[in-house]
Amino acid sequence: MKRYDKNLSPVGWYVGSYILRFIECKAKGNNRLNKKFLVWENTVIVKARNQDHAFDKIEALAKKETKPYKGGPKGIDVQWLFEGITEVLPIYEELGDGAEIMWAKYERSLKKIRSWRRTKAQVRQ
Repeated sequence: MKRYDKNLSPVGWYVGSYILRFIECKAKGNNRLNKKFLVWENTVIVKARNQDHAFDKIEALAKKETKPYKGGPKGIDVQWLFEGITEVLPIYEELGDGAEIMWAKYERSLKKIRSWRRTKAQVRQ
């Protein structure tokens, strides 16, 4: 009998998220801890042997997105900086319509729960 491991995907797929922070390369304060920045949390799936392998693959994908480029109408030097991995979860089911790929556990008030709801129009924003 095979032992169950909650961190090991039986189908070899993992879902993970990472944070990228946008900066103007020559702007002052890019490392100020209290400064606000535009941030993207991207979520991807990867095929991997185990959770550690998935972490490494997700990190490598994220770092590919961090090359400086000319941005905006003025063509200033900008860059997305990799800030870290936020989640790596095993996918327990074969991929397909309706397959559960992520879950989260919360304890929140009914008011808070209902504030999370989005309409189709809100999702498209």
